[in-house]
Amino acid sequence: MSKSLIFAINPGSTSTKLAVYDREKPVFEKIIRHSSAELNRFNKITDQLYFRKEVIMHELSEHKIDFSSILAVVGRGGLMKPVESGVYRVNDAMKDDLINSPMGEHASNLGALIADEIASELSDTPAFIVDPVVVDELQPVARLSGHPAISRLSIFHALNQKSVARLFASEHARRYEDLNLIVAHMGGGISVGAHLKGKVIDVNNALSGDGPFSPERTGGLPSNQLAKLCFSGKYTHEEIKTMLVGMGGMTAYLGTNDFREICERASGGDTTAQLVIDAAAYQVSKEIGSMATVLKGKVDAIILTGGMAFQDFFIEKIKSSTEFIAGITVYPGEYEMQALALNTLLALDGKIEIKEYL
Repeated sequence: MSKSLIFAINPGSTSTKLAVYDREKPVFEKIIRHSSAELNRFNKITDQLYFRKEVIMHELSEHKIDFSSILAVVGRGGLMKPVESGVYRVNDAMKDDLINSPMGEHASNLGALIADEIASELSDTPAFIVDPVVVDELQPVARLSGHPAISRLSIFHALNQKSVARLFASEHARRYEDLNLIVAHMGGGISVGAHLKGKVIDVNNALSGDGPFSPERTGGLPSNQLAKLCFSGKYTHEEIKTMLVGMGGMTAYLGTNDFREICERASGGDTTAQLVIDAAAYQVSKEIGSMATVLKGKVDAIILTGGMAFQDFFIEKIKSSTEFIAGITVYPGEYEMQALALNTLLALDGKIEIKEYL
């Protein structure tokens, strides 16, 4: 039997998404939830590698996936050196950077590592990543922060942003490389990117830098007040980091990162929840407006995506503030699994380049 299956892996902080495609056709999808008790026994995120791999292999066996038919394994790309957009073969240099975490720890660091571990046990099967979170296409002026000791970094939802941008282009019989788009991914983190003819020339650092606050991240904060907090003696460095990413944003204001619950609370009369939702929509709208200036007002469309885009009344708030800029298209949820599989297939078919991480 010839190989035709593409196996995609997308690790999140408390879950692992799996998908198997028979070339372009999805044949299996699964989200594996991981409890705090399961994950808290590991000191580092990359220490979870073999635990997650074992759970994944069990799931594939349970669903009788034919391992001998797997053509390639692809994982979500994590925090490593900045790279251009594309498909990358997993190599030793990439694995070393993901394990040693010079750019920081994130669940996405596991994507390439798990993909490589599984591929290594299969006959003649390569492992890849696609559009990792460190895709860097910033224009030079976007890198300056205001002080040479700190540079602005491109860390964002590159995989989903690029995927929905290409989807929009395809649906309108256009080339992504011919369009100017603003894409707002709104999930556990929020990133808003200015896409100038196929390149994301400006985007907020969605992990721990700037931009709108999200269900669990603070986004940009007043710098002097943050500096005072850091040197107040009340918090350790680790506690500040957790405050910024994980326990910030809506979690800090409302005690939960579940946006659906927050919206239900607001509709039930919780005025604090309503104010937080209004502020989140306000900040996303401001970021979209700033990206419109980056594109000099020449915007073909605004695209709203991510898990928060399922909440219609939240989307309507953003639309009412930004629809004067350009037409708005909404793609709720994420298109990452499809992007992982289909880009890998294009690379294997020789239609796009397979790049090497250096």
